[in-house]
Amino acid sequence: MTSRNEQDPPHDSQTAPPALAAVTLLEKVRGDLAGTALPLALPDAEQARRDVAGAVAQLDDYILPRYRSLDAPLLAVVGGSTGAGKSTLVNALVGHPVTRSGAIRPTTRQPILLHHPSEAAWFEGQRVLPNLGRIRGYAASSPVPASRAGAIPDARAMSSLVLVADPAVPAGIAVLDAPDVDSISDDNRKLAGQLLAAADLWIFVTTANRYADAVPWKLLLDAASRDIMVAVVLDRVPPGAETEVSEDLRGLLDREGLGAAQLFIIPETSLDPLGMLPAGTVLPLQTWLGELAADAAGRSEIARRTLNGTVRAMAGRVAAVAQAAREQQAAADALEAAAAAAYRDAAGRILDATKDGALLRGEVLARWQDFVGTGEFFRALEQNVGRFRDRLGAFFRGEPAPAVRVEAAIETGLQAVIIDEAATAAEDTDQRWRSDPAGRQLLGTDDLSGTTQGFEDRTATEIRAWQEALMELIRTEGQGKRTQARWLSFGINGLGAALMIVVFSMTAGLTGLEVGVAGGTAVVGQRLLEAVFGEDAVRRMAEKAREDLHARCQRLLQDERQKFLSRLPARNEAAPQALAAHADALVRLADNA
Repeated sequence: MTSRNEQDPPHDSQTAPPALAAVTLLEKVRGDLAGTALPLALPDAEQARRDVAGAVAQLDDYILPRYRSLDAPLLAVVGGSTGAGKSTLVNALVGHPVTRSGAIRPTTRQPILLHHPSEAAWFEGQRVLPNLGRIRGYAASSPVPASRAGAIPDARAMSSLVLVADPAVPAGIAVLDAPDVDSISDDNRKLAGQLLAAADLWIFVTTANRYADAVPWKLLLDAASRDIMVAVVLDRVPPGAETEVSEDLRGLLDREGLGAAQLFIIPETSLDPLGMLPAGTVLPLQTWLGELAADAAGRSEIARRTLNGTVRAMAGRVAAVAQAAREQQAAADALEAAAAAAYRDAAGRILDATKDGALLRGEVLARWQDFVGTGEFFRALEQNVGRFRDRLGAFFRGEPAPAVRVEAAIETGLQAVIIDEAATAAEDTDQRWRSDPAGRQLLGTDDLSGTTQGFEDRTATEIRAWQEALMELIRTEGQGKRTQARWLSFGINGLGAALMIVVFSMTAGLTGLEVGVAGGTAVVGQRLLEAVFGEDAVRRMAEKAREDLHARCQRLLQDERQKFLSRLPARNEAAPQALAAHADALVRLADNA
């Protein structure tokens, strides 16, 4: 395969405004794809992550470089199944050994890129396949010591291209010998897919007994979706079977939308001592490649056709990633909503406990009764509020400890309710999350079904802060001199205890004996406060105190809920819409090219 159209070394060509706009769009698509995280364990998430990685790689390896350098040489990637004869074919195309071939698999351990010497600058830099390193190899016809002629450096890393400059390669086309697409090596398979995704045209090599294998056909169908030019080389065809086998393969190509593919037949034959096919065996393929290389307009058309097809296929991949991102956000929203519902219900139950008289039972009720007594104070209240105020005021001033014990009982009771409901919310959230694959992944082996360390102390601190705020509310309400004299006579702790009792009983749903006991004692506190501040002021203070308590409880629960929400990945709410818009823009770019 000799050079028929040598080009000048690459130069900085003027980029037309449409191409510049396309590059700007593609760089934005690339950035947004690279920034797309799909961390939740959804059924299709792993495939979507591979799609993201593949799309970013193809933008880096092929689409962006080709848009930036539309006049660069075509890259013909030789790919196919294990043992199909790819390396032997490449050697035959240039007329001497340049790649390894043999029975030990995998044979092609590193991709070898053959190019005309005048076009080295196109490939020595990072223009295409930028994440692969570059290693200089030597062709058999290169002016180097005979001991190194035809040698490929022993570069073990899979992340390098071996560049071989050979005048037998026509200027305008470079040939890349790729690893096996069905290699036993995972790295080889991945690299083969990456190289094929960067091809302007694909030379697919198969054999007479393996041309229907599933793995290469999957890649062929991907090529069809990109509208890439494909040449199929059917190797090792037994004598007399050329017509039958080629017709069957042609039928497969037609049915899969690859009817325009060029088909070349290589008969079954013996190799010479250097592992070379007989001269002239690959002449039809050499001629076809040489004609492509000689036709600058034709090469440009091939590059644009493949590029547009790849961009159109990329639009579908980006749209699929957009859908995956939407599903990720929906799953995260569902997990967040489950936690929010559990802790919202807990806050509601705590609020109910402050309304239904539940906190007026048990220890709180006993301490309140110790404080105000029962019958004597009821009778004093009914007979003469003033006399009741005087006697109760003297009692408050002389015995402040009972009021403090009421506050302590309320703190203990309220704390128990809040801790219990927070634990219930945590257990509920933990169960809901573990019933979802994404939630199970986020929780792992951690047990979040109880309250966090220190929650009990934080709850006690918040309740005491609420009680202090309630006392301040009483002081503020009693600023007037006349009123101040009244509340001073009763004592701030006593009034505070009374207001707490009122807060927990204004809408109490008490029944039976509780009406006579808990309800009755609550009336004592309410009538006392009304005697000091007036009915409207008492109602206003109680409502404000309840709202303050509810807000503090909500903050406590929100802080507890955060142990779940902190497991959720950071979200970019605009990402799915941006990716969907990119997909539409890519379709327009391909249609208008």
